[in-house]
Amino acid sequence: MTLENGTLLHKRYRIIEILGQGGMGSVYRALDENLGVDVAVKENLFTTDEYTRQFRLEAVLLANLRHPNLPRVTDHFVIGEQGQYLVMDYIEGEDLRQRMERLSTLPDDELILIGIAMCDALAYLHNRKPPILHRDIKPGNVKITPEGQVFLVDFGLAKVIQGSQMTTTGARAMTPGYSPPEQYGTARTDPRTDIYSLGATLYAAAAGVIPEDGLTRAMDSIQLTALRKRNPKVSRRLATAIEKAMAVNTDDRFQTAEEFRVALLSSRAKTQRINGEIIITPPPPSAEVYAREKSDDLKSKKPALVKQTLPIKVSSEPSEPPSTTHKKQRRSCCLVFILTVVLIASGITGISYQYPDISKRVTNWLTMIVQLPTLYPVKLPTSTLTVSLLTTETIPPISQTETRIPTSTNTATATIIPTTTLTPTLTITPTPSSTPVGGGYGQIAFASNRTGIPQIYIVNVDGSDLHQLTNIAEGACQPDWSPDGWRLVFISPCRGNENIYVDANLYIINADGTDMTPLLTTPNGGFEPAWSPDGGLIAFTSARNGYLQIYILNLVDNSVKRLGNKEGNTEARQPAWSPSGAQIVYTVNRYEAYQIWTMTEFGQAQEQLVRSGTDFWDFLPTWSSDGMYILFSQRRANGLLKRTWLMSIRYEDRSMQGTEVKIGPLPVLDAMYSPDGFWIIYEGIEGENYDIFVSTVTGANRTRVTTDPGVDFDPAWRPIRVP
Repeated sequence: MTLENGTLLHKRYRIIEILGQGGMGSVYRALDENLGVDVAVKENLFTTDEYTRQFRLEAVLLANLRHPNLPRVTDHFVIGEQGQYLVMDYIEGEDLRQRMERLSTLPDDELILIGIAMCDALAYLHNRKPPILHRDIKPGNVKITPEGQVFLVDFGLAKVIQGSQMTTTGARAMTPGYSPPEQYGTARTDPRTDIYSLGATLYAAAAGVIPEDGLTRAMDSIQLTALRKRNPKVSRRLATAIEKAMAVNTDDRFQTAEEFRVALLSSRAKTQRINGEIIITPPPPSAEVYAREKSDDLKSKKPALVKQTLPIKVSSEPSEPPSTTHKKQRRSCCLVFILTVVLIASGITGISYQYPDISKRVTNWLTMIVQLPTLYPVKLPTSTLTVSLLTTETIPPISQTETRIPTSTNTATATIIPTTTLTPTLTITPTPSSTPVGGGYGQIAFASNRTGIPQIYIVNVDGSDLHQLTNIAEGACQPDWSPDGWRLVFISPCRGNENIYVDANLYIINADGTDMTPLLTTPNGGFEPAWSPDGGLIAFTSARNGYLQIYILNLVDNSVKRLGNKEGNTEARQPAWSPSGAQIVYTVNRYEAYQIWTMTEFGQAQEQLVRSGTDFWDFLPTWSSDGMYILFSQRRANGLLKRTWLMSIRYEDRSMQGTEVKIGPLPVLDAMYSPDGFWIIYEGIEGENYDIFVSTVTGANRTRVTTDPGVDFDPAWRPIRVP
């Protein structure tokens, strides 16, 4: 649960504000009331015995770190079932990602100094007894203070290496573009993993674009685009050093941080001799509060301001900063555009007083131009999103004039035909491989109309051991697993691969096809179910009140509560839980566009996650197993559903645009991460068949799971089963 401002944590730390938030927890700025100083408090909501033991071990080791380029870890504690907390120095200033957004690319001298400071910090970490890996080096974790000091921050994913063990317990950072292949589980991680990530960070800062992903390069034999091709101003020696650090094969990289440091030093004459503390150009005065003001700016009602801050995108073309002349031209164009709009608005206003009929015609004409086709069969009115807290369901009847969606009084009548009892098996492999695919967890549930009407099936990810789970006359689809992997929630009736099932209800069934139980008995009960990580709640969409909204079913007392807005005239649907259960990501139909939003499990803190504009529609979101990423489908507002592609966004990059996952032929729909986070399952088309496919998280190794001529859809990856 997100801590509110003013909360006193551990009887010492007064929460001031949230600095960042993800699926695993939040990072807060707090006041240490014992010492009267600001601190950063990093939260981890996973509190199993193994996580807690590992957290205590590594927190003690981190607390003993003392280095000028590392913040001090000053405290750590675990609060019952609430969470684990790491307290460290709060570092003012801007991070490297923000500096890249301001400057596009950084000059060589500054890159070298940042690289040397990071090498010093890594050498210190790697030479500890036992060695410590950072495992999440990226621009957002390189901080530059108002005095120009450089810090490597965020130890939430650091890992202590005990002997020759592989890094296993704890969160696994996999940042496409910054993570080497072995960090996806293809081999053990070691200090050379951090060297790759630092090289990729310097590459992005020098080129202005994120480099090609390490796993994609390793599996698809894609070459890293030469740094000087993207930015010819980078010196040859510096480009060579950065590219060597990013070698796919660990033996081809610098073997130690000290080696990388020497190469950076020798890449430019000015930096060959550095004595004392490393200081770079400090951020402008306003950058100290950049991070806090950024989210407020993005939430403002001025779209032009939002577009000034764009994420770094993967590109195959060189990225050059715009010249001063171009910037001046853009300013002039903006001024001319604003004056033109003012004059037109004034003219229309003047005409409207004397010629009301003409004014009305102009208004109707403009409305016709901006009107967009709807993504779904049912057209719902939209307006500004107004949020209310979670309320117990007491839904007044809707009058005939208020009804927006046709309702039905028919409930699903399930007729089960006896089938063979199933005993699905679970195959676990230690690391992902191309054969068999699936990241180790070998089964999925899906819906298919191969027998004429949709039913639920279970199959191994290599396409073997197919079992039909349901045989219901009205059809069944939209399966979602319980967190223990033993049961499924699904909906019925189901007539096909549709978008809205206003007459459906929720049912639970065991994984062997037995004990099917209805959960909702009211008409228009619900669809798009999502089982919470703790197993106690099911989020779902329902049109029971005349409009689509998200509800929560409590499986303990069977109560239903609504997460929605007061007026109820903004469509909300397609809920998906974060791994911690503290947040829900979902789809909103707002301002004639489909958007991805997040909120807490109580319906609070509703926030737009992705800002793609009105030209693109975002829908079908899902969370990664580590809580760091959200996958979603995207298409053009006036495009065909068959041209839908897959997008990804880091939660910490919210309020920006996502990055396309190059995954093969379109469409790519209803994607879902495997439990270990290495693979993606999704719907797609091959030839004339609509089937289920699996690929790596970067889109490589696309493999077809189902091959039946029928339509296969709604894939759901089976979690690790708990005895």
